[in-house]
Amino acid sequence: MVRSPSRRLSPVVLLLLMMLLPLGAGDSLPTESRFKNSCIQARRKCQADPTCKAAYHHLGSCTSSLSTPLPLEGSSFPADCLEAAEKLRNSSLMGCTCHRRMKNQATCLDIYWTIHPARSIGDYELDVSPYEDPVTRKPWKMNLSKLDILKPDSDLCLKFAMLCTLNEKCDRLRKGYGEACSGHRCQRQVCLGQLRSFFERASEPHAQGLLLCPCLPTDRGCGERRRNTIAPSCALPTEAPNCLDLQSLCFTDPLCRSRLVDFQTHCHPMDILGTCATEQSRCLRAYLGLIGTAMTPNFISNMNTSVALSCTCRGSGNLQEECEGLERSFSHNPCLMEAITAKMRYHSQLFSQDWEDATFSVMEHEKNSALRPQPWMPFLFSCTFTLILLWSLW
Repeated sequence: MVRSPSRRLSPVVLLLLMMLLPLGAGDSLPTESRFKNSCIQARRKCQADPTCKAAYHHLGSCTSSLSTPLPLEGSSFPADCLEAAEKLRNSSLMGCTCHRRMKNQATCLDIYWTIHPARSIGDYELDVSPYEDPVTRKPWKMNLSKLDILKPDSDLCLKFAMLCTLNEKCDRLRKGYGEACSGHRCQRQVCLGQLRSFFERASEPHAQGLLLCPCLPTDRGCGERRRNTIAPSCALPTEAPNCLDLQSLCFTDPLCRSRLVDFQTHCHPMDILGTCATEQSRCLRAYLGLIGTAMTPNFISNMNTSVALSCTCRGSGNLQEECEGLERSFSHNPCLMEAITAKMRYHSQLFSQDWEDATFSVMEHEKNSALRPQPWMPFLFSCTFTLILLWSLW
């Protein structure tokens, strides 16, 4: 009896398979590689060029010696530092950005502000947000029917707090800043760090639901719960400092400076009509990004949705107008107010439905999102077709 020859893949087919496998693993890239030009990647490229490397390190020594940011045209900016900035104008560092949830965010922001003087030469704007964040609209993965354990007339802030409690990650992060920000032994910097961790790592629906829950004007208990979300007794200064002093303190920290500039970029009215620079979702993200920094804002009372910084313009002298402008960028900002109002209206509409309908609408949105063509699907189809064709020919 003659054995049929065992099927073995030819060397050509094996080579093709080996070429296809690495391409299919494109989703497992390091975090930094997901961005077009992160500042960490840009610095690596710069360090490969001796001229760029020397200019970057020299400019770094210039910026680290400044207590406050200065314009390049100022007489106090040394000529050798200006020369180093000029040499970086055509480098990969000029267009680099960072991301809030990226690894080594602090390092990325430090690089961004180190080369900031090179950006501000000529027609470049002095302050542009270092963050390049895609606005993602992920489906809401919450089952609102779980809230039937609450009383039907419970306020919406209590309902959103319960939704956070029912989510393992949100509950853990919330307990983290709750423990750090409570009690007589509160350490403000530890509290602010835990607040930042919550608003950076918790999902946006949970974080925004807790902070931007709508309350009836007469429901002081709901308003108080909303205002106490960020633990203001510990997170905010006991005595209101001057707003410009608070801003100067913020500018000494790359993270706080980045969050403030991000807020000014995305929540800035461009004209007298109040036309906003970007989408409301970006403005809200920038606003929440300030919580846990020296510029942490909060609701001013339990009765309305007006927000403000915990600072004053008393004693500003000749800078009174500049100080009031900074204060108004929070307390009288039409773009921010519209974004907050729209989000609260959305939260209110979400809970105005029957539980069954609310759950269905959430799942339907998730289903439609899942059916949207993904960028890897054409590649998967082409790989499968190629393998079938090779197998048939063999």
